[in-house]
Amino acid sequence: MFLKKTYQKSTGKTQISIVQGFRENGKVKHKVIQSLGFVEDYLDQYDDPIAHFKEVAAEMTQKDAVEKLEILLSERLPDQCNNRKNLGYVFVKDIYAKLHIREFFQSKQNALNVEFNLNSIFSLLVFNRFLFPSSKKNAFETKDIFFENYKFSLDDVYHSLDHFYAYSEALQKHLHEQVTALVGRDTDLGYYDVTNYYFEIPYEDENEYDEDGRITKIGKKKRGPSKEHRKDPIVQMGLLMDKNGIPMAFNTFSGGESEKTTMLPAIARVKRDYGIDRVIVVADRGLNTSDNTTYLSGINHDDMRGNDGYIYGQSIMGGTKEFKEWVLDQNGYVDQKIIDENGETVIFRHKSRIVPKEVTLKDSHGTRRLKTNIYQKQMVYYSEKYAKKQRADRERAVQKARDMVNNPGRYTKATSYGAAAYIKDIRFEKETGVISDGQDLSINEDKIAYEKQFDGYYSIVTSEIRMDDHELRDKYKGLWEIEENFRIIKGEFDARPIFVRTDEHIDAHFLICFTTLVILRVMEKLTGEKHTVKSIRNALCNYGCSYLDQNYYLFDYRDEVICDFEKVFGYDLGKKIMSLKEIKSIVKYKK
Repeated sequence: MFLKKTYQKSTGKTQISIVQGFRENGKVKHKVIQSLGFVEDYLDQYDDPIAHFKEVAAEMTQKDAVEKLEILLSERLPDQCNNRKNLGYVFVKDIYAKLHIREFFQSKQNALNVEFNLNSIFSLLVFNRFLFPSSKKNAFETKDIFFENYKFSLDDVYHSLDHFYAYSEALQKHLHEQVTALVGRDTDLGYYDVTNYYFEIPYEDENEYDEDGRITKIGKKKRGPSKEHRKDPIVQMGLLMDKNGIPMAFNTFSGGESEKTTMLPAIARVKRDYGIDRVIVVADRGLNTSDNTTYLSGINHDDMRGNDGYIYGQSIMGGTKEFKEWVLDQNGYVDQKIIDENGETVIFRHKSRIVPKEVTLKDSHGTRRLKTNIYQKQMVYYSEKYAKKQRADRERAVQKARDMVNNPGRYTKATSYGAAAYIKDIRFEKETGVISDGQDLSINEDKIAYEKQFDGYYSIVTSEIRMDDHELRDKYKGLWEIEENFRIIKGEFDARPIFVRTDEHIDAHFLICFTTLVILRVMEKLTGEKHTVKSIRNALCNYGCSYLDQNYYLFDYRDEVICDFEKVFGYDLGKKIMSLKEIKSIVKYKK
């Protein structure tokens, strides 16, 4: 309540009244609570009538609030009620706006004849994936948890996925440009890796064939080498990340395809669409193939020549006899003091050499017959920390193998993963996967002793023959960040199992996950990477409120993350009670 003053020309006096404001149909209106007459009538009673009645209005406001609180305390909730809302999403929306994703979809919407708003649906699916990851259906059913005016149906959500699929590569390019402008990109290095996602369904997608029996389309959901060692059909995802850990692009492909063939098309598309001249690709040893190496080195039989470079992990156990002897030969190793990622001084024991690698290229007919040499740098280093990990991992596998020898009936081919390699001549039934009867099982002690020689050694190869060993190791170690991105998508964003079925909807699902991941990484950069992903999501999920009365909401959560984010993004979220009008001003798109 407040004191309203109205000057009347006809009398030359000021009329005063105590008025209460309220909102009706979106408009602010006033209700006179007490008419007090004229100020001049009180001059003989009070030194300052205006100040006096302002205090009266304040006391009446406080009394009214107490009475309303007493009424609220006596009220009961209906049987079906959910008055909770989230406001932590405002920080996700802030990055969403800074990346101009709304403008991207608005430009696409103009060319479509659809009634639903693409940006409205995409933003809901991103907010939901960031904070409360769930199915598209559940995201729609719980959309009222956000302070947004969503006007679309569940069918509209599913129909929009086809459009998101069509705009996938264009949006990836748009995000690259916006990230570059907002926080900068370092594209000298491109980290690439592949993971897969399972479907809890019993069948695979069928391939499509032409009249001559040639495959025209490979089914996307296929059984393959699952990262979780599951038998379910999988879809694979390749992710390209910049040096700063921010995703640049992704591609999806069939679970039945080899990941080794997926990298080159992804690199070629990014270079073409993003205008990048040269990339040094960093990847694990699974992508260290002759085709990938020769392409990135600029050696090929056709016009598909690269001018790029590579840094790969290299298998020691799978190397040549000469290579393994060189690794174990202690001549040439250098002990160098370096500062590790924890700020501690450690010894970096390493050596390197430049060697030719013979590769066989395909001719114009696709036949491998063209031999050539590629000169690359091989670097090997020893880490006691890595040695301890290898010993511990192998000991767990060997212990499991010993139990298999003693209790073969407990295990199948699926449940013996990692341990069967340490058992001599073990065989499994093809149909059932159980261990075949009549075998004299024993531990392969020679294999264990042989592997122990190489504990702690790790090898890297590169086209950058002038790169310092320490720099080479540091650049390769950055590959863990792409693995961290995969863990976030699978764990924090709960991208698996996948509940959509068509190829287009699957790609749209991953576009939403990719965009959400970009927003998270940009958020970390803007806030100085001070907080963990888990603490960020926990804070933004918990920063919510409950409806009180008359469009007022009560907030009950505040932590260090919220306080830090307020400073960076320019919000004031410290009030315990806020009106809907205040909240709407916070969540509106910022220009």
